[in-house]
Amino acid sequence: MPDQLLTIFKIPELRKKILITLIFLAVYRIGYYVPLPAIDQVKMAEKMQQAQSGALGQVLGFVSQFSGGNLSTACIFSLGIMPYISASIIIQLLSSGVLPSLERLRKEGEAGRKKINELTRYLTVPICLIQAVMIVQTVMKPDDGMGGGMGLAASGYGEGFDLWWFGFVAVVTLTAGTVFLMWLGEQIDEYGIGNGISLIIMAGIVARIPDATNSLLMDSVTGRLKESVFTLGGATGDISFEKLLVLLVLFVTVVVGVIAMTKAQRRIPTQSAKHVRGRRVYGGTRQFLPMKVNAAGVMPVIFASTLLILPYFLFNILYSASDGTLGWAGTLANVLQNHRGWVYNLLYVVMIYVFTYFWVAITFNPKEIADNLKDHGSFIPGYRPGKKTADYLERVLMRVTFVGAAFLAVIAIIPNVVSSELEIPPQVASFYGGTGLLIVISVALDLVQKINSHLVMRNYPGLTDE
Repeated sequence: MPDQLLTIFKIPELRKKILITLIFLAVYRIGYYVPLPAIDQVKMAEKMQQAQSGALGQVLGFVSQFSGGNLSTACIFSLGIMPYISASIIIQLLSSGVLPSLERLRKEGEAGRKKINELTRYLTVPICLIQAVMIVQTVMKPDDGMGGGMGLAASGYGEGFDLWWFGFVAVVTLTAGTVFLMWLGEQIDEYGIGNGISLIIMAGIVARIPDATNSLLMDSVTGRLKESVFTLGGATGDISFEKLLVLLVLFVTVVVGVIAMTKAQRRIPTQSAKHVRGRRVYGGTRQFLPMKVNAAGVMPVIFASTLLILPYFLFNILYSASDGTLGWAGTLANVLQNHRGWVYNLLYVVMIYVFTYFWVAITFNPKEIADNLKDHGSFIPGYRPGKKTADYLERVLMRVTFVGAAFLAVIAIIPNVVSSELEIPPQVASFYGGTGLLIVISVALDLVQKINSHLVMRNYPGLTDE
C-alpha cells in the first residue's frame, strides 16, 4: 500500500470525514432493501425481468443510472436523487438571466447561494410528489391490458379504499426517501468529504457493476464461469475470450481518455497591470485563465438521452391509440427504440452537440469574465479590456466546446456500438464504457482532489504525487 494512503488515516480530521462519508453511503445502500408497502415484490421482479430488454427497461435503467435510485425495484429510494437534480437544473436555468431576481441572488456570494439552495429544496418536493404519483399509479393500478397499469398491488389491495390509502402511503414514502437522500448529500458536504449528491450517484452506479459482471461471465443455471469464456469465436450472444479481451482494452482506453479529457484545460494567458506604491512595484505578474475542455460535464448526455426517450413514448401512444392505422408512428417508435441503429446514434450525437453548446452558454459568460478581469486590473495580452476580450474568450470557447462535445458524443455511443458489434446486453456494455463510467471517474477525480488539498495543507505529499 502506498505511503500516501497510510497518511490519510494518520490525520484525525481527514480520517473522521472519510468514516462519516462511508457511514452515510452505507445508510443509502441499506435503503435499497426497505420495500414499499402493499406492492407484490415477486411480481415486480418478474415484470422488470421481462421488460429488461425492451424500451421500458432501457428507460428505467437510464433514469436509475443518473439518479442513484432504482426504479426496477419497489424500495423507499426508488426515485433516487433525480428530483433534486431536476430542481437544481431548473433553478440554474432560471438564474442565468431568465429571472432577474434569481440572477441577483446568484451574484450575492455565499448568502445568495444559500438562498438558491433553499429554493432548490422547496422545488424538489413538488417534483418528487408528481413523479411518485405517476410511478405508484402505474405500478398499483390494475392491469387492464391497455397499458394503464401493471397490477402489482399485493393481494387485497388492488381496488377500493385500500388501493387509494396504500397508494398515498407509497407516494409519501417515495417523497420522504428522496428528501432523506437530499439531506444525506448535504450532510456529506458539511461533515464528510466530496460532493454528497455526486457520491450518491456514483455509489448507485458502482453497486451495479458486480451484477453486470456476474451476468456477463457467470452461468445463471450452474453458477460457474461460462464455458464460452475459455473459447475463441463462441456462439452468437455468448461472451468469448476475444470479446472479453476487447472489453478489457476498451475499459482501460475509456478510463484513460476520460481522465485526460476531464482534466484537460485551455490555458489563456493573463497579465495584471503594474502599480507603483512609493518605491515598490506591485502587480505585473503573468497568470493563466483555465478553460476546461469538457466544461459541460455529463449534463448534455442526460438531456439528449431524455429528449430521445420522450418522442418514442409519444409515437408509441399514437400508434396504439390508432389501432395500428398510423404506420408512420409505429415506424418512428421502432427507430427511436433501436439504440443500435445509425439513425438513433446520429440523432444522439447531434443532440449532444446542441445541448453541450447550450449548457456552456448558460454557465460560462465571456462578457462577465471579461468585466471581472477588467475590475481586477488584469488583461489578456494583445486584446483590449472589455468587448475585445469578451469576443476573444467567446471564440476560444466555441472551439474548445466543439472538442468537448465530440468527446462526450464518442463516450455516449460506445455502449451502443459495443452492444451491437459484440452482441452484449446493453445493461452490461454501459458499465464498460459510456456515461456511467464518465460519472464515476469524474466524481473519483474530484474526491482525490479534495483529499489532496487536506494532505498538502498539512505538508504531506498528495495521493497523485510521486
